[in-house]
Amino acid sequence: MTGLLIVIEGPNGVGKTTLAEALARDLAADGQQPVHATTQPSGTDLGRYLRASEGALQGRALALALAADRYHQLTSEIEPELAAGHHVVIDRYVHSSLVLQRIDGLSLEEIWTYNQYVLMPDVTICLDADPEVITHRLDQRGRRSRLEAAGTPQLESTYYAEACAFLTQRGWHHHMIDTRDLTPDEVLASSLQFIH
Repeated sequence: MTGLLIVIEGPNGVGKTTLAEALARDLAADGQQPVHATTQPSGTDLGRYLRASEGALQGRALALALAADRYHQLTSEIEPELAAGHHVVIDRYVHSSLVLQRIDGLSLEEIWTYNQYVLMPDVTICLDADPEVITHRLDQRGRRSRLEAAGTPQLESTYYAEACAFLTQRGWHHHMIDTRDLTPDEVLASSLQFIH
């Protein structure tokens, strides 16, 4: 039995990591299939470099490096886990590139050319929230990354909606969850209905 590739997307500060971790725990707890949780950029040397170098790499150079990391992670980590029958829950995927590299000055079409051969997810859950709530969360974190500072939660939300529409035209499917007035447990419950 092949596992499912489950992607969690949404603006910085919306709760992607919280949901991805809760979803991986819940799916693993039911005991039906093992679950592998991961994130992008990856945990490889390249992925760690990209996380540390967002301020140094920009535009096309960053977009190409992120795509290279994504393809390497697919072949070395994600596809073997899926082939072994494990579900893979990933915090960020192509949508994030279509948003963040767009904030960095590239077009949707150019970003897509670098990512068009990736594995299409089985389930994509895109989160959204009140931009003021996201702004408050980002402020609590302290220092913002270069791309967080260059954009705004409202701009990211707009770009995520446009990225979803762009990918829908290419056969991808998405489930949108507006997290306004929802607790983390309610967001998890809403997400699980798209998987079971």
